[in-house]
Amino acid sequence: MAIVGSMRQEEIWNADAAQRYDTPGTGMFAPEVLVPAVDRLADLAGDGRALEFAIGTGRVAVPLAERGVPVSGIELSRPMIDQLRTKADETKIPVVVGDMATATAPGKYALVYLVYNTISNLLTQAEQVACFRNAARHLTPGGRFVIELWVPELRKLPPGQEAVVWHREPGYIGLDTYDVLRQHLVSHHFRFDESGQARLFRSPHRYIWPAELDLMAQLAGFELEARHADWIGTEFTAESRSHVSVYRIPTGRIASR
Repeated sequence: MAIVGSMRQEEIWNADAAQRYDTPGTGMFAPEVLVPAVDRLADLAGDGRALEFAIGTGRVAVPLAERGVPVSGIELSRPMIDQLRTKADETKIPVVVGDMATATAPGKYALVYLVYNTISNLLTQAEQVACFRNAARHLTPGGRFVIELWVPELRKLPPGQEAVVWHREPGYIGLDTYDVLRQHLVSHHFRFDESGQARLFRSPHRYIWPAELDLMAQLAGFELEARHADWIGTEFTAESRSHVSVYRIPTGRIASR
């Protein structure tokens, strides 16, 4: 699985990936996926400002800003920012170019959020902990950090098998290959055109168990406020395939640096 270490995020999220990322009305852009997320984030932000780590092309930030929430972002990929700029200019959604684990956006925020499994793009535990600490640095007292993340599906992985098909539909197959020693996986996205030709997109991840995520939060001065299976508040159970976790810095506590 050395492929994980050799895949740089800047190279993965290049101009071609940015051009293909937006799928208006379908996939992660489908109203039933996007609207509940924006509704919940708007409610959590209240009258305060929001900061999106790995803002990408603005899938969430643009509709959240249209709801009246002041939104800023941090993003490593310049092509993704260029795609965002076709929807919103710098005055509407300011973006700092940099790594979400270390880059700093001006000011303080009531809400920092990191959606659609993106914390797993940080490939070491140390980087993931640093991401929590960076979120804490940006928050006002009582501020919240929201993470949307999938639950590792190792129960589907019998001894000796290294891959799991996690989704399939006409024209698409998604599978993950696991390195359980290093807690790494590579997601493989195969898309087939009408002629049967396949196009492959791969992305490396470090998967995180919910309990490990909670410990990272504690190290940065957060407490778990809520965890649900989705954005509409479905109960999180042992069968849940993903979770939305809301962490909060208690009022009066100084976040870990």
